[in-house]
Amino acid sequence: MATYLVTGATGLIGRHFMAEILARPDTDRVWVLVRERSRDRLTELTHDWPGADKVRPLVGDIRAERLGITDEQVTELSGTIDHLVHLAALYDIAADDDASIAANVAGTQHVLALAGAIRVGCLHHVSSVAVAGDHRGRFTEEMFDAGQRLVTAYHRTKFESERLVRTQSDVPWRIYRPAIVVGNSVTGEMDKIDGPYYFFSALQRLASLPSLPFVFPDIGDTNIVPVDYVAAAMASLVTAPDLDGRAFHLVNPAPQSAREVYNAFARPAGAPLATVELGAGFAKPLVNLVKLAEHVPGVTIARDAVLDRLGIPPVLLSTATFDPVFDSTETRKALAGSGVDVPPLEDYADVLWRYWREHLDPFRARRHGQRGELDGRRIVITGASSGIGRATALKIAEAGGVPLLVARRQAELEEVQAEIAAAGGQAYVYPCDLTDDESVNKTVELMLAEQPGIDMLVNNAGRSIRRSVQLSYDRMHDYERAMAINYFGAVRLILALLPHMIERRFGHIVNVSSIGVQGIAPRFSAYVASKAALDYFSKIVATETHGAGITFTTVHMPLVRTPMIRPTKIYDAFPTKAPEEAADMVMDALVKRPKHIGTPTGQMIAAAYAVAPGLVDAIAYQGYRVFPDSTAAGGSGRLKIGKGDRHLGAAATALARLTRGFHW
Repeated sequence: MATYLVTGATGLIGRHFMAEILARPDTDRVWVLVRERSRDRLTELTHDWPGADKVRPLVGDIRAERLGITDEQVTELSGTIDHLVHLAALYDIAADDDASIAANVAGTQHVLALAGAIRVGCLHHVSSVAVAGDHRGRFTEEMFDAGQRLVTAYHRTKFESERLVRTQSDVPWRIYRPAIVVGNSVTGEMDKIDGPYYFFSALQRLASLPSLPFVFPDIGDTNIVPVDYVAAAMASLVTAPDLDGRAFHLVNPAPQSAREVYNAFARPAGAPLATVELGAGFAKPLVNLVKLAEHVPGVTIARDAVLDRLGIPPVLLSTATFDPVFDSTETRKALAGSGVDVPPLEDYADVLWRYWREHLDPFRARRHGQRGELDGRRIVITGASSGIGRATALKIAEAGGVPLLVARRQAELEEVQAEIAAAGGQAYVYPCDLTDDESVNKTVELMLAEQPGIDMLVNNAGRSIRRSVQLSYDRMHDYERAMAINYFGAVRLILALLPHMIERRFGHIVNVSSIGVQGIAPRFSAYVASKAALDYFSKIVATETHGAGITFTTVHMPLVRTPMIRPTKIYDAFPTKAPEEAADMVMDALVKRPKHIGTPTGQMIAAAYAVAPGLVDAIAYQGYRVFPDSTAAGGSGRLKIGKGDRHLGAAATALARLTRGFHW
């Protein structure tokens, strides 16, 4: 009967190795080093492992001296561990030196110290084919320090950690060097984006191209193995006798060309197949030209921007293929008769692809249903109880989306919800005071708990104040109220939702702004300033979240006949949009996701101000004179216009028509 101590048992290889070892009848007990924060994860995994009653947790950390276990535990373990299997490491080609050294080098030093202290029968160290670096040609299992260059922190620390194991004499050792490890060849299970998975998003985009044959450059060979093979091979080699002091290449016996790997995944992805290979004699100069171009100012920035959009670390371009060819002759001899063999990639590539698409695709939140861009989208709409918000919610539901209705008054939101339900749609009600931090945070927490995800946000709620500055000398609260809802309310909700959107690598935010921001709107210094603040907040945040797939649209909305403009009676005589027409503009923002949506009038006014600001000021001043403050704003009300009247003066009528939809 054999007793084990395993580090990294909750990792990808570790989980599969544990299942193999626990299924063996000669396994007596398996101690598992686990960090305190990962104990629940270990408990979950044991439910799926055979012989789970053999598992004993040992709380510690490879980053701590002697793995952080107590003297009493060291005494208990001394002389009882037949196999210490060291799987814990940082398997990340893009990690920096400090992180890689802490996990891979220092972690191995701590494992060695414990192995010596408890006198283990054999230390089984999981290294990597990365130790071969840029060695050219055949790299055997007996080879180690062959003068190769180690091109990344990962390569360097895996080499150094293996050197530590090889040069110590306290405990016997065996070393295992897996190639690029992908998911389970039967289930597709994989725990993170790594290796060829980084290119899957780009491959998925190629699937939209016509299925035409194309030429693939011969950029070299790679080596890919599924995790179930690695685990099964290790379980067999760990328990086999007389193999101490040897290294084993857990690799595919035959190198796989980049073209073979591309085609293996292109088939299930529906991408065009590479039918012709451009020979190395032609491909190599092209590759060298690309490398040379990196030294041209701006080229690297442009390249990295494209790669970031696809989720590909730039370092992967120089490490995706191998210079060495890994000889696994001795490993295959040791595994002979075990039934453990490497399956061909083309036999299980479709399984890996399906698992990635369903569970790992970082952009899977961007997919929509069959009915169109909004089908199945969860879309938060503020100010949804009336006006533009209500009309937008109805249109979203009609398009297959699920509006999440936000406003202060629950009863009115429920009326909108009932209207949507009566038409066969679905909506949820979330009463919220956007001017209150606690209210917004609780509302967003509830949304995230109840919804599978939140895709979009429409910041529509707002407060309009039409009052000249001469009537505002003692009304600082007008400016504060406008900012509270129009700017801070929207920002508060954006900030609450952004972490969720960034994690899903998708989100679109529509801000209903004002045509007044595009020009000079007399009497709207409070309202337009608050909208302009949100415009520029969004412009800046859009640059910072671009790589996470978060986009913003600003809708410079013209005058719309909603309850918000009712107190200003002169607007009864103005040409305005209906809420349904305004909702169409918001729908365009949601479906097409442009940077800006507006009206020809707004664009004309913005262009005029850019060219002749003085002239625009003079025209705006005339508007200020002919459209006085309303009685509701504390003005004299010299111009009395009741609902339905159309008795503006000639100058006022002409200006209202010329600047259709503008806020005067």
